[in-house]
Amino acid sequence: MGEGGSRFARVCVYAGSSGGARPAYADVSGAAIAELVRRGSDVVYGGGSLGLMGVLADAALRGGGRVTGVIPRFLDNREIGHHGVTDLRVVETMHERKMLMAELADAFLVLPGGIGTLEEVVEMLSWSQLGLHRKPIGLLDVDGFWEPLVALLDHMTEQRFVSVDHRQFILHDRDPIALLDAMEAWEAPKVSRWMTEEEQT
Repeated sequence: MGEGGSRFARVCVYAGSSGGARPAYADVSGAAIAELVRRGSDVVYGGGSLGLMGVLADAALRGGGRVTGVIPRFLDNREIGHHGVTDLRVVETMHERKMLMAELADAFLVLPGGIGTLEEVVEMLSWSQLGLHRKPIGLLDVDGFWEPLVALLDHMTEQRFVSVDHRQFILHDRDPIALLDAMEAWEAPKVSRWMTEEEQT
């Protein structure tokens, strides 16, 4: 339990190193992180100071939350690292970064972002499907940013490449409070195989 009653001591937050095209991306992301910290969760993220990564770190720090950043040395050397966070951990590779972030966290919150953010959320979804973790994954769908991914996952499910149970591994909502509430209430579906016989036929 987090200090404020959250079931998540630490939440891994994925986000873009750009601020994106719309002010809402930063505004809603900052509000989501403020609410996350208010509930008692600390933040784990990619350690950057730019774009939405910087927004989320600063919002968590302003709210009194502890922020752990995990950044590869080659990025930190370019002065992208946020050296104002509570704990900045410098690792050697991107693989180490992603593994450590996942290990430290009890849940995953995904803000708008680019290819790196997409890679991270899809990898965590894949790990969940493989049974490597049972932690909720929530997409903060600011202004419908994640709607194309949600539609693709629904299409994969309809075409029987993703089981109905596995589709439940990822949540999404435009409202930060509703999304965090859903993540708190989420329970992993009991899954023993890729698809039922009914889904395969």
